[in-house]
Amino acid sequence: MKEENLRGGQIFAFSAADGKTDWLDGFVGRVNGRMLEMKLPTDGGALLFDENLDGIYGDCFTAGKTRGALADAYNLVIDGDFINAGISGAFHIETRKNRTVVAPAKHFDASLFDADFETIFAARKKWLDTHYTGNNPVLRRAISQLKTQLCSPCGNLTSRWTTPDRWPHRNMWLWDSVFHAMALRHIDLDFAKDAIRAVFLGQDEAGFIPHFATPDGKSAVTQPPVLGYGIAKILEKADDPDFLAEVYPKNKKFLDWCAANRDQDGGGLLEWFIDGRPFCRCGESGMDNSSRFDAAAHLDATDFNAFYARECQIMARFAQKLGTAEDAANWQMRADKVNALMNERLWDETQNLYVDYDIYKNCRSQVLSSAGFLPLISGAPTLEMAKKMATLLRDPQKFGTELPIPSIARDSSCYSTDMWRGPVWININFMVADALKQYGLAEPGDEIVQKTRAAIEKYFHIYGTFFEYYDADDALPPVKLARKGYNSPYEVYHQPLRDYGWTATLYIDNSFSEEVKK
Repeated sequence: MKEENLRGGQIFAFSAADGKTDWLDGFVGRVNGRMLEMKLPTDGGALLFDENLDGIYGDCFTAGKTRGALADAYNLVIDGDFINAGISGAFHIETRKNRTVVAPAKHFDASLFDADFETIFAARKKWLDTHYTGNNPVLRRAISQLKTQLCSPCGNLTSRWTTPDRWPHRNMWLWDSVFHAMALRHIDLDFAKDAIRAVFLGQDEAGFIPHFATPDGKSAVTQPPVLGYGIAKILEKADDPDFLAEVYPKNKKFLDWCAANRDQDGGGLLEWFIDGRPFCRCGESGMDNSSRFDAAAHLDATDFNAFYARECQIMARFAQKLGTAEDAANWQMRADKVNALMNERLWDETQNLYVDYDIYKNCRSQVLSSAGFLPLISGAPTLEMAKKMATLLRDPQKFGTELPIPSIARDSSCYSTDMWRGPVWININFMVADALKQYGLAEPGDEIVQKTRAAIEKYFHIYGTFFEYYDADDALPPVKLARKGYNSPYEVYHQPLRDYGWTATLYIDNSFSEEVKK
């Protein structure tokens, strides 16, 4: 198969960077080689062009002599020839002379037949061309992808917000939004702040924040506490006392809620909510189907407590900035307590790694996972412990795979190519790498970053997109990996998602951050 036929999966949608989006009725398509597939507001049919669509821009394209651009959230204007490959009747499509307009039927705008196409096309290109003028095609596409994931206020989401992939997820996720904000801080600082603000819109009076929210609803479980981390990253770019004063009490309520509602045994360490679904026992952790949760046990969790302790440390710094010394001391005390308890209960000296602890069986888990490295982010391990952990990243039977860091140890009987049961996730890699550098262990941290970037770039050049996760052995391309049970070329929920949010955004953040260091 020729390389050009492998390329596809890029989301095509109007962005809040250019105007109003529409979560319910907006036009969302997916590029697949020569086709533009219709995905929202209904899934059905495609437009077929003579040549592959140029996938650099997420809201305009060139396909041979034909060009197209979204005039707004609904109307695609096409200048040139194509074939209607049976699009759904929910769309209205009309051609006059060499101009075609395609839109959800009730939003069709006939005035666009008289509009200047060059102006529409240039308007869509402007944002990317303004925000990145360099010559790295991977970074250029990553920024363009990020643009498609920016949404305007809608329903309950009264702030601008972000989504992991516009389709099929569509909604706003807690920790995804934080990683998106980390990229946005280099491009649009105000939108980065809005991405954080939007997550707090789902907060209830008790402090709970849902793991996802939509314009008309929200979930009943939460997700990793990383909002303080995202806020701190934004403030690294530009100090903003008003923004800090706005979000500090909201994050305080959330962390207080976590402490009050996710410590079942009162032992001082936190446990994720465990679901009954075999392929998603712990969506709350973000590590949905990890073999850590196969037994459906209630676990003092390495990742939850590491995230929480780091948040407490960050909140201590925030409190100092806000002039509340008593709060600062309390936050630091909380962080120190959780770090000490992790070292006491979760550190496995025989494995040289942190593991989860079954609070009812009173024993440590035997599952070694990438989550076991996360206490590094809160500074829980001593330098000697950190060095022991780093050795596991060189052990090919454990975590020293061709592409580190596998989500489950390579020699585990549970190891597979399915999501969090083996494959590599970009957010974990970059957080662990950064933490290792904070310990002075720059070499293993740099190696993780270099290999991670190389994998992202390698598969971008083949497929033209960014994937949800990657094979730790680098034996299979991402399109062949399993997702929640199996791999299907036809069902999107059973293949690693393409044009995935935080893979692109963390590549952006790393690229810009490294450029600043130079």
